[in-house]
Formats: sequence, C-alpha cells, structure tokens
Amino acid sequence: MYSWMLELWKYRELLFALSIREIKIRYKQTVFGILWAIIQPLSLMIVFTFVFSYFLKIDTGHVPYPIFAYSALLPWTFFSTSLYFGSLSVITNSSLITKVYFPREILPFSSLGVAILDLAVASFLFMGMVLVYNTPITFNLIFIPVILLVEIAFTAAILLIFSTLIVIWRDLKFVIPLITQLWFFATPVIYPLAKIPEKYRFIYMINPISIIVDDFRAVSVYGTQPNWYGLIIAGSISLFIFVAGYIFFKANEKRFADIV
Repeated sequence: MYSWMLELWKYRELLFALSIREIKIRYKQTVFGILWAIIQPLSLMIVFTFVFSYFLKIDTGHVPYPIFAYSALLPWTFFSTSLYFGSLSVITNSSLITKVYFPREILPFSSLGVAILDLAVASFLFMGMVLVYNTPITFNLIFIPVILLVEIAFTAAILLIFSTLIVIWRDLKFVIPLITQLWFFATPVIYPLAKIPEKYRFIYMINPISIIVDDFRAVSVYGTQPNWYGLIIAGSISLFIFVAGYIFFKANEKRFADIV
C-alpha cells in the first residue's frame, strides 16, 4: 500500500488539475456557480426549521434550530455530495482511462477535493450564523480539523468501494440516491443523537457519519468537546474501511479500461 500512496504523491499535480477541471465542469454555465455549495444546505435548513421547529417541536436545548440543523448539514452535505459525484467518477471519465495511464484512484479523490472546496464555501455562511445567533466561540473549535480528517478518511474509503462497484455493476448508480436517503435519516442531522434510546445507541456508534456529524455540532455550536470514545471508534472503522477499500480498488483497477 505504501507504493500506491507514493505513486499517488507523484501524480499529485494531476490530482489537483482534475479537481480544478471538475469544479469548472460542475459549475459551468450555471447562474449561481459555486454558490450552489451554500444554496443546497441553506434551503434544507430552512425547510427543516419550518417543519421540525414549528410543527414537530424538536428540543435542541439552548441552540436555535436553524444553526442546529446547518451545523450538521455541513459535514453531511460534504459526505453526500462526495458520494454522488465520486462514485460515478470512474465511468464518467472513461475516455481518460482508455487513453492514458495514471493511478485511477485520482478520479474519486478529485471529486473529494471539490467537495472540500464546497465545504469551505458553505462554512462562510455558518460563521455568519454563529455571529447572528451569538453562539459562544470556545477553545473546542480546535478539534474541528480532527473531526473533518476522520470524515475525509471515511468518505475516501466509501468512494473507493462504490466507484469500483459501479464499474462492475452499473445498476448501483440508481441505488446510490436511495442509499443516501436512508443514510440521511439514520444520521442525527435533523434530530439530536440524545433523542435515540440508549439501547439503540450502539447502532449509531458503528455509523462513522453519525459520530462525525454529532461531534461537529457539539464543538461548533454547543461548545463541548467531541465524544472521544465515539470518534476513536469512527476513526478506527474509517481507517480499516479505507485500507480494505484501497485494496479492493487496486485489485480491480486493471479491469476498468476493458469494462468501461
């Protein structure tokens, strides 16, 4: 695996170039361009606030529901956007695969790079909301990079697996939206993790995105430390799946040019 990472490093300029290319293609001839990175989580936040704050009355403690929801939508949108575009990256770039050699994992990783940019752009609105709602800024914000690093590792692992499976089984591209929807409701985005009965909490603990979303919200709007036990579990699961996913991807890499 070390040799794969070393080769990927040698092709880092290509990774950067493909990320820039994907940004241009994704937002080319759109009216709002990169602002779609903000519009998507913002629109969802407005809908969720209307439904779950005024009708269903979900208790979020001292945190207003809009910033409660948006703080979770930031890491969730990063994951779901990466999953959608990254899973299709190999088959949508079939012309490159059949013409020239390069480490194929660059394709899903370039989609991940675009999602990181989207997250950075969407974070500007979040910082504005922090000021508007007078959310206390605490020392615990320094843990956000650690949480995001775990999320990037987990997302990269899922992309390696799904982008490989879609090449082999094309029907999966129609299944991914359903998987994403089910995953969304199994993640504490619109509701606090504390609302889950204790006897079912272990199910959420094996879902790294649940831990990541809850910890991101904890340090950014509640001002508390992350759940280190849960974060260590999420990091361990992410690392294991990343190694397994990388091996699975590289084992099938040579077949891509013939299949696509």
